[in-house]
Amino acid sequence: MTAPALLPPSGRRIPAPAPGAASFPHHRATLRLSEKFILLLILGAFITLCFGAFFFLPDGSKHKRFDLGLEDVLIPHVDGMGRAGRQSGAHVIHGEGGPHEHRHRQEEESLRSRIRADHERALQEAREKLRKSREELRAEIQTEKNRVAQRLRGREAAAPPLPPVPVPRPGGVDDGDPGDPRVREKRDKIREMMKHAWDSYRQYGWGHNELKPLARKGHSTNIFGNSQMGATIVDALDTLFMMGLHDEFRDGQAWIEQNLDFSVNAEVSVFEVNIRFIGGLLAAYYLSGQEVFKAKAVQLAEKLLPAFNTPTGIPWAMVNLKSGVGRNWGWASAGSSILAEFGTLHMEFVHLTYLTGNPAYYQKVMHIRKLLAKMERPNGLYPNYLNPRTGRWGQHHTSVGGLGDSFYEYLLKAWLMSDKTDTEARKTYDDAVEAIERHLIRKSNSGLTFIGEWKNGHLERKMGHLTCFAGGMFALGADGSPGDKAGHYLQLGAEIAHTCHESYDRTVLKLGPEAFKFDSGLEAVAVRQNEKYYILRPEVIETYWYMWRFTHDPKYRQWGWEATQAIDRYCRVSGGFSGVKDVYSSNPTYDDVQQSFFLAETLK
Repeated sequence: MTAPALLPPSGRRIPAPAPGAASFPHHRATLRLSEKFILLLILGAFITLCFGAFFFLPDGSKHKRFDLGLEDVLIPHVDGMGRAGRQSGAHVIHGEGGPHEHRHRQEEESLRSRIRADHERALQEAREKLRKSREELRAEIQTEKNRVAQRLRGREAAAPPLPPVPVPRPGGVDDGDPGDPRVREKRDKIREMMKHAWDSYRQYGWGHNELKPLARKGHSTNIFGNSQMGATIVDALDTLFMMGLHDEFRDGQAWIEQNLDFSVNAEVSVFEVNIRFIGGLLAAYYLSGQEVFKAKAVQLAEKLLPAFNTPTGIPWAMVNLKSGVGRNWGWASAGSSILAEFGTLHMEFVHLTYLTGNPAYYQKVMHIRKLLAKMERPNGLYPNYLNPRTGRWGQHHTSVGGLGDSFYEYLLKAWLMSDKTDTEARKTYDDAVEAIERHLIRKSNSGLTFIGEWKNGHLERKMGHLTCFAGGMFALGADGSPGDKAGHYLQLGAEIAHTCHESYDRTVLKLGPEAFKFDSGLEAVAVRQNEKYYILRPEVIETYWYMWRFTHDPKYRQWGWEATQAIDRYCRVSGGFSGVKDVYSSNPTYDDVQQSFFLAETLK
């Protein structure tokens, strides 16, 4: 297996390289024991010892019966022998049975003495615990946690090393000088924004998954379960490296080495953890060559594999990292898995097989592709929902935005990553795009090209911010298109970029809404209040970037700079960057979340 041509970065999606350039893509034992629980454990052990005496003493049917009174258990004995002990001892000396019986009586006496000693020790420990302050108990609990964590780290260190494999050196990440002073000034401004976002997280949310910049504290969502795994740290590493922020990169690496623990009782999103953590760790490894990132990526991947234990091999949406139990989102069509989630594992898992020599990762994702290839698709479209138990499609809803988006992206990039040898991936992508063009892509009355959503035989004339990544995807996939359609797909990418720019330009803040309509006389404008927010998403800027790289039309850089200025003006707060709830309001309210993908993708 040769080294992959493309290496995955971190983030919501995995951006491909610039044309002509190479692309690249806690151990803390959470013994959450309260002081009350500690005391209950001690008392429980004591009671067990008390009643255990009745079960661990020799079988009395074979010997003369002896009486173990309750006072023998609870009352210390001055002479080392209680009432029952004295009676039994006298019987051994004067009674029947001879030397053999005498030896058994001695064994019984020795056993009772050990039980008494255990009882006394348990009582003494209980008394000592009850005399301790809450702070002392907490210190003891923390000491025990540290001891267990150290033991677990020792086990990891003793694990066999991963096999050495050639790692290509990514290009274009040496923090070079752009030459043009105007470009340098803009780039330095974006680096300053990255530093503000990172430093704020470092100060107020370090170790938490994300940051609440107004409340100035950590933040997390259900995609990470109840765990605090430092998602922002892992997700931002490659951006820090490429921006030349190496001190910050080393801080992130040190936290990962000392604290990143996947042995937690947390139910996480397989998809989100794959792209943000495994993608982020692999990107950091390829950029820096630091083995810790590869090792952590493999540890996490092992925790995700149980999600594939379904009747069809289509993984569950969520998996518990400790128990391996998986399930799907309750809102997903009749217990279905989601196309964009199980279809966005391929690149990371192929790299895992390459780096480890373990074919399991590659086999899991190739099985998904083979299963999909056998299934009949309505109108040639891939529905967003697939039941992992029955292998049947759920609701016939197709979208190039949320629920579907990165499935198509990963098909194209799997072909690119294979140095264009994975022709199966390319053909699957081409067939899917042909059906999307036929059924989903339309022009508005004023000539704006948009991508709608197919719902049960009906086209909904609405486009999401997430869908705007497709402009860049079409441009990236233009070279290698069937027939003589490279120019057509580059033009289609430009049209999508223009439409998405209009969705930004038609707002007060010059930031795009979450979704926008093309009907009832409204075009590229959000109608519903719950679709007017902007949460620091990267997709529109991502398409500008691709179009700039492929065409070098300066308008795309200008559009990107306009978005940068709007983010800095309306989303920046003293504690970081926040999303806004209404891009059509001149006085927007904040959602108070600094998303990890803002550092991983948008600023990159």
